Amino acid sequence: MANSNALETTTVEESRSFFGLPWPDLNDGLYYSDAVSSSDSELTLIEFYSGKYKNSAPLQGWLQRIHNGQITIDGVVVKEHNTVLRVGSELVYYRLPWNEPNAPYMLQVLYEDDDLIALNKPSGLQVLPGGLFQQRTVLTQLQWWAKNQTSSLLSQELHPVPVHRLGRGTSGILLCAKSKFAKTHLAAYFADGTSRVGDIGDTTTKLVKGRKISKIYRALVDGILKEDKVIINQPIGTVRYPGVAKGLYVALPSGKPALSKVETLERDVQGNRTLVQVEIESGRPHQIRIHLSFIGHPLLGDPLYVVGGQPKCAESESVDESFAQDGGYQRPTKPVPGDCGYHLHAHQLFLLHPTTNEVIKITAALPPILQTRTETEILMEVNGAEQQN
Repeated sequence: MANSNALETTTVEESRSFFGLPWPDLNDGLYYSDAVSSSDSELTLIEFYSGKYKNSAPLQGWLQRIHNGQITIDGVVVKEHNTVLRVGSELVYYRLPWNEPNAPYMLQVLYEDDDLIALNKPSGLQVLPGGLFQQRTVLTQLQWWAKNQTSSLLSQELHPVPVHRLGRGTSGILLCAKSKFAKTHLAAYFADGTSRVGDIGDTTTKLVKGRKISKIYRALVDGILKEDKVIINQPIGTVRYPGVAKGLYVALPSGKPALSKVETLERDVQGNRTLVQVEIESGRPHQIRIHLSFIGHPLLGDPLYVVGGQPKCAESESVDESFAQDGGYQRPTKPVPGDCGYHLHAHQLFLLHPTTNEVIKITAALPPILQTRTETEILMEVNGAEQQN
């Protein structure tokens, strides 16, 4: 990018191409493998699993799984929970198939070339496997799509993967790599963007100055945001929280740097809500939800985050030892990050293409609730003119 004056932005026209296959009633289940280390030898089977994977199931749940014959040692089913483990043995736990919660499956292609594909992710669809969603994800649909490509040779070479995440309740642009080259470079773009937190300026100019990717979101927040523009520079870290094994991301002074630029687009005084545009210069999990709630304006309908960038429910010291049919813990009764209900849309993405060095602008059409009144009127006029023609 030595000659910044030579850069031009190419705006990508929205595609009408879609793909997606309906979800089966049950997923395929999962296999989890472990090798017994010297430190684990002489432990019993139940001691190993209830100690190492206590976040997966309580003691009684693991006993049920063992007695059901869901665990093998060196390929042999073992139902005796007091079996003593030996160094080097291979343990495999088979999680039985289950019916995952409802999720949409159709994906719109916004942009595609030999290196990458940009999708319009619907709200309610998880990006990567986790928790109850192991099959009903964007990654699964991408894998099925790759297998169904007309050329068998092409399908063997295609390994499309998302290079960043969007919350399950968030809709809009999801960038995916189709090649190892693109995956490496795009992942580096996102990592570099997070490390450059604090660079303020015009989006295209920032790309020229060194930032290789920029994302712009639309959100609907609770209350009337008085300021026209707000810069939120609040670190984000994790705290213990029931149902979230690795900790819940919240506004935390000792957390990692995070910066969001907020611009007020429209105030609905009667409805006591504000439509905003948010540009994030880092990629912390749930950053926009946390930052907007931190300044006193959580996303409208957000079931988890409240004013201050904290969860509605504080962590409880009591642990529910009841378990579900498969032996695992019951679904959390408190809100978790994957719960939907809020309005957040990844609207625009500016990208320095890893192969061509061309600046590409990708746009995902706004849901009606995230359009300004002017945008809605213009869209109605355009649709009316198209119908007349």
